[in-house]
Amino acid sequence: MSPTATTMFARSVMLPNDLRLEYVERGNADGLPVIFLHGVTDSWGAFEGVLGRLPDHIHAIALSQRGHGNSSRPASGYRLPDFAADVVRVLDALEIPRAVVVGHSMGSLVAQQFAISYPERTLGAVLMGSAPNVRDCEVLQAYAREEVAGLADPIDPAFAREFQVSTIARPVEDGLIDACVLESLKVPARVWREAFAGLINMNFTEALRSLRVPVLVASGDRDAFFPLEHALRLHHAIPGSQLLVYQGGGHAFHWEEPETFVRDLVRFLNSVR
Repeated sequence: MSPTATTMFARSVMLPNDLRLEYVERGNADGLPVIFLHGVTDSWGAFEGVLGRLPDHIHAIALSQRGHGNSSRPASGYRLPDFAADVVRVLDALEIPRAVVVGHSMGSLVAQQFAISYPERTLGAVLMGSAPNVRDCEVLQAYAREEVAGLADPIDPAFAREFQVSTIARPVEDGLIDACVLESLKVPARVWREAFAGLINMNFTEALRSLRVPVLVASGDRDAFFPLEHALRLHHAIPGSQLLVYQGGGHAFHWEEPETFVRDLVRFLNSVR
């Protein structure tokens, strides 16, 4: 999606639970392993503009999580523990003992679940456009109840576009929103519904206090889904975490400021090394 991104080719991995997950890989195989987890109805392509700007000493792997992109769409299994367990299976398949997890939106909640449930596999975490407690997020609760619960196939392209546009507060590269809309339209209505249902009761506030790995919390101060107050709560819930706020940034600030975000991300990742 990014005209400056290095060409990357999608491949897939078959997991022991009979799911096939699409992913792309970039950087030196002996570099710091970093798993990128996209938001709901996105795919690995949501990170293409980030991946293409990373230095080679970062071994980046971006997944299309179950139900998304060109990955398998099982009948069930769209709760955060399901997504997090898939990450473990991917790491096992790629023979990676531990990794940093970088998650955006839904992916950031999967990253929290992963770090909490599998601390022995976690080198660090980057939580983008996130919160420690979705139960208290009125915007997301209302969106799941009023917009997503009644969805049926085929998904209206205008609905998918409105959803993607709502994640930004500033202009992004030409074609990026169009590409993200196409990815959202690949996701059947049942996966939209199940994925949102898997988020709305999440509350990791207490469990996060046990994390003992480097954590970066990043937020745009114009995030329409998780307003800045949620990022602040997340930061305060995680001992020793770092906080980055992008002034004027929306929920998908990494689309708006990919070069700035990559600079900040690499600085954090170098500290994990």
